[in-house]
Amino acid sequence: MVLSDVVIILCRASEPGNVGAVCRVMKNMGLSQLRMAAPETLDEAPLLTRAVHAEDVWRNARFFGTLADAAADCSLVVGTTRRRGKKRKGITLEPRALMSWLAPRLHNGAAVPLALVFGNERTGLNDDELNFCNIASHIPVSEAFPSLNLSHAVQIYAYELFLAFGGAAENPVKGEWIPLERPAADELTAEITGTLAELGFYKHPGRGEQTRFLRDLICRAGLTEREGRYLKDIFAKAARLGSGLIVNI
Repeated sequence: MVLSDVVIILCRASEPGNVGAVCRVMKNMGLSQLRMAAPETLDEAPLLTRAVHAEDVWRNARFFGTLADAAADCSLVVGTTRRRGKKRKGITLEPRALMSWLAPRLHNGAAVPLALVFGNERTGLNDDELNFCNIASHIPVSEAFPSLNLSHAVQIYAYELFLAFGGAAENPVKGEWIPLERPAADELTAEITGTLAELGFYKHPGRGEQTRFLRDLICRAGLTEREGRYLKDIFAKAARLGSGLIVNI
């Protein structure tokens, strides 16, 4: 399964601006299949204004009379909700836990669509719609104001899906903070203490203790590879200065 196999279903959507924003966040996260189940009449002008370069997601959207029709070909249907009750599902997963549970299914090579279902902006999924779904999911929020905007809710799930499919690893951001891994931190520590040893810093016992101290400090600081090189060069320059040789880093 790939991201293009994931279907976003909006049930009874009524606000064109929200639907346009959903198109935008879907395209941001590599999703392309939008299905509309029993939508109200939507004015395309504000919808396309909010879509912002994701008009193709809307143009390719499919329309159905019911949720059952919209999800007929989906192997698993996840209903999003913040309300639980006697006639609603009593067990629910937050987005990240849901993606962890879904992970084996996401990467098993199957191409049968997975559906994430979102309800009407004002009322969410009704009892019948939620009970049609195989599993429920919720977004933890403050009880002071627990209602999320539709597009914001879709964004959270779309982002978690993007991460679950490895999107962040496949699309690295230039300059992203990536801390040194333990072997690199050990190597940097050895080089620094080696430079200090050349300066005669360890005339008395204590190198082992300082090695552990510097290693732990470097790991907790989360130095990047570039920062590690820079720190090593500072100590190397100090060593050259100690030898009477001044060289710029």
